[in-house]
Amino acid sequence: MAIRKKAKSKRKRIAKPARKPARKAPVRRAAPKAAKPTARKKAARPVARPKPASPPERALPGERIGVVSHYYGIPMVAIVKLEAGRLRVGDTIHFRGHTSDFSQRVESLQVEHAAVDEVGPNDDFGIKVAQHAREHDVVYKLPAS
Repeated sequence: MAIRKKAKSKRKRIAKPARKPARKAPVRRAAPKAAKPTARKKAARPVARPKPASPPERALPGERIGVVSHYYGIPMVAIVKLEAGRLRVGDTIHFRGHTSDFSQRVESLQVEHAAVDEVGPNDDFGIKVAQHAREHDVVYKLPAS
């Protein structure tokens, strides 16, 4: 068998000249305008405005007995540090804080997961609450009616 030779291409390759990037024309900016002389304005006098009246102080709902030290959202339980007085099942208490303001009857009290009928000063106890209570909310004992 005969081996064929490849035919050479008769086209010549022409080298293309390298392109230079086009030059951008410099940006022309307007000359700054000359400042016009202005007349001096008189100094404005401060206007005395009356201060808004502060909201009236709300009366305390009862005797302050403690502060919420922690709140558990899922079981809706507040841990309260009792500062003074005694609290029994059946008493009515009021929670007041920055965004909390509600009253409820004490249905159950727990100290260290044990149900109790009464708590005294310096006790930490858990109470099931009807609404969201926040830390540092103040707890008041309402007078019996």
